[in-house]
Amino acid sequence: MINSVTMSDIAKELGVSTVTISKALSDKDGVSEALRQKIKDKAEEMGYRYNSMARSMKDGVSGNVGVLVSERYFSDNAFYSNLYKRNVTDLAALGYSCILEIITRSDQEEGILPNMVINNKVDGIIILGHLRSAYIAKIAEIGLPYIFEDFYDQKSDADSVVSDNVYGCYQLTNYLIKKGFTRMAFVGSIKSTSSIMDRYLGYYKGLLENDIPLRKDWIIPDRDEISSFDRVALPDDMPEAFVCNCDEAAYKLVLQLKEAGYDVPGQISVVGFDDFIYASFSYPKLTTYRVGLETMSETVVDAIVKKIKDPGYRIGRKVVGGSIVIRESVK
Repeated sequence: MINSVTMSDIAKELGVSTVTISKALSDKDGVSEALRQKIKDKAEEMGYRYNSMARSMKDGVSGNVGVLVSERYFSDNAFYSNLYKRNVTDLAALGYSCILEIITRSDQEEGILPNMVINNKVDGIIILGHLRSAYIAKIAEIGLPYIFEDFYDQKSDADSVVSDNVYGCYQLTNYLIKKGFTRMAFVGSIKSTSSIMDRYLGYYKGLLENDIPLRKDWIIPDRDEISSFDRVALPDDMPEAFVCNCDEAAYKLVLQLKEAGYDVPGQISVVGFDDFIYASFSYPKLTTYRVGLETMSETVVDAIVKKIKDPGYRIGRKVVGGSIVIRESVK
């Protein structure tokens, strides 16, 4: 029979936070002994079966690893869906089950912790894609081992595994330059995520090394404040090529360019990043940078399992390399 009483219920009864409840029931530091006992008494009174859960949390033997992902990235992001599937497979190979929880915008704004955390269901957490710094800080307070996958947070020194965003986009830009292009725009909202910022920096590095001036009117946002893709504002003075921060942006740009009467790649070339489903959907198929998805998942899973077994284990920021895939979208 599933226990219907949650830590949130106990927190409301006692007028404290769920973080305090979690720390008390899992015998972690940060709670006075008097309050800890009061919480345990209230939990028992309400019928919350915390003993086995607390012991599992403390010893790291639930056998579950949680994956948290923002709803804005998971709803139609095939890359993250497949990265999550790889996580499930790689965790199973090490004897762990995987629990996925979608974090909504309101969860982040209101600081509502994941149910898997509140109810002590996992031994560690993989945070897949960008979450707000303030929300990450709340998760960190719990004391569970966690790791970032495919992003890093400037305000946290937590371990992370990311694709080689800077060098990958630098390679794409240099590829275009070697093909004779000098008028190149970047498509991506550069302050939206750390990945987009790094890809922009790779593009900029390519320009700098080849003495090509950066034009601010050719840094073109592609999404709104909640990361929903927008139609881009095509510049009046059109470039010869577009370096896009991801394949989805490149795919949608190709459609928009065709609607505007441009031939791709006859008049304008386009490159993407990730080498995922949109690269194949596009016509012409996209030249792009293939991210080492399998290596990324294996590295993340290996690290989180080691962090669960050894709280002092660190890997820092691991960068996973990739390679350019040449197709038909460049003249």
